[in-house]
Parts: sequence; structure tokens; C-alpha cells
Amino acid sequence: MAQAMHSLGPVNRRQASVVAGAAIAALAMARGAWAKAGRRKMKLTCFIRYQIDPFQKDAFKAYAENWGRIIPRCGGHLVGYFLPYEGTNDVAWGLIAFDSLAAYEAYRARLRTDPEARENFEMAQSRKLILREERNFVEIVDGTFGIPPG
Repeated sequence: MAQAMHSLGPVNRRQASVVAGAAIAALAMARGAWAKAGRRKMKLTCFIRYQIDPFQKDAFKAYAENWGRIIPRCGGHLVGYFLPYEGTNDVAWGLIAFDSLAAYEAYRARLRTDPEARENFEMAQSRKLILREERNFVEIVDGTFGIPPG
């Protein structure tokens, strides 16, 4: 992930730790929700890094909020979207969990046929909200995640 971050420009340790902390907290909450619901543990999380137009942060927020309806309907488990708050003003994150890469591919196929998803993509393209997007797939290392403090 450090390599992906570098390709969009320098990110200092504080910025990286803030985003990583938010992502870990979100994943921990999601993992607890999955366990309470009796669902299987999600195997993969698609970690999306967006370079956004900082002058269109509110428009990107609306774009992200739209995914809150679309992603679950199309089969993804939306962990959350994260906007820049302090520090770098042009980097946002999205995290979506899946049982497998096959589940991700099925989700992507459903997105292509979902009218609201297509409209959301087109809105972002026409307004040039997203300057660059990177996707990485990560998995939880068993025995290292969601362990409460001693």
C-alpha cells in the first residue's frame, strides 16, 4: 500500500496512520456486525484510494453517499467511505468487503447494469470529481485483527 500511496504524491506518517486507524476501526465495527448477524467473515476488502478535486469535496461526499444505497444492493458489504478531514485535502478512501474475488466480479457485473450506479459513475465523470483511483485487495491475517486490548 505504501507504494500505491507514493504514486499519488507524498503522504506523511501522520496522514497514513490517521487513514489506517479509521480503516481499521471501520473494519473492526464491520467484523462485529457480521459476527452478530451470524454471517461468514468477509475474506477480502477492496481498499480504494481516490485522488479527488479538493474544491469538489461536497460533490464527492454526495457521490459516496449514493454508494451507500447502491453497493449493498449490488452485493458488496460497504465498510465505508472516508473524506479528507485534516492534512492532505485531495485523498479519499472507500472500503468494500467481499467473500471472494468471484463475489467481487459478480458485484462488478451487477454495477454495470444498475441504473443508479451508472448514473453515479456518469455524474463523477462529467464533473471530474475523481482525478485518479487505485484499488488494492487486502485480507485479514487471522489472529491479528479485532483483538481487544488486554
